[in-house]
Amino acid sequence: MVEIKDRCIWITGASSGIGKALAQHLCSQGNFVIVSGRDHHSLQQMVLAASGRMCALPMDLSVPDDELGPYAGRLQELTDYLDMVICCAGVCEYEDKLTFDPAMYRRVFEVNFLGVIKSLHLAMPLLKKSTREPRVVAVGSLSSAVPFPRAEAYGASKAALEYFMKSLQTDSVKIPLRATLVRPGFVATAMTSKNDFSMPFLMSPDEAAKIIVEGISQGRAQIDFPRRLSWPLRFFGVFFGLWRRWVAPKVTRITPDVWVKTL
Repeated sequence: MVEIKDRCIWITGASSGIGKALAQHLCSQGNFVIVSGRDHHSLQQMVLAASGRMCALPMDLSVPDDELGPYAGRLQELTDYLDMVICCAGVCEYEDKLTFDPAMYRRVFEVNFLGVIKSLHLAMPLLKKSTREPRVVAVGSLSSAVPFPRAEAYGASKAALEYFMKSLQTDSVKIPLRATLVRPGFVATAMTSKNDFSMPFLMSPDEAAKIIVEGISQGRAQIDFPRRLSWPLRFFGVFFGLWRRWVAPKVTRITPDVWVKTL
């Protein structure tokens, strides 16, 4: 296992949750970490506590494409190269009544999927200057293993991200670039704190960060955790008919009454 040390790493979605825990963990291992997110105050507090091994690049990944220029300039002011980019930014909105609001889907995809594309667009010139084997890491979700209720928008955005990362792995077999897809289960973050349902095997951001760093150091292409949740979900992903027949009736909230009210 190769220790992750003395590298320049850019982490998006780093102002809270998994991104923040990863930034603190990787900084403590002796890396220089650039942290991005929308919470400027949180980023600055992290930088102050990092003793010169961290700097902040506040940014909003939902901005239009033509507004990315200043972020690119600022990133290139902070570093001449990048060894790794970890995309952690994410949002979640649920489809409660099957109204299929296009604006809601657009908001979710703008951050969860296109946010990764925008980040890589900014980072790629600097990744190519790495003297190591550059790596792209994107945090997806185990929700892409099997369809969850109310998750039409969130799950679809993560499924799109999963396909993208696997396609990137296919296209990078002859070049130094490596790509890792992370599919966590439930992690106690500000986003999951809004969930109004039971979250099995809930873990802390610090626990999640340690698992992710270990997987990256092992060079893994995909990191699923916790196993107690990922293995059953992967089974039902293969045998979706069983999931639809046995599990779906127990977990869906779309009843005949809800259906009638949305007409």
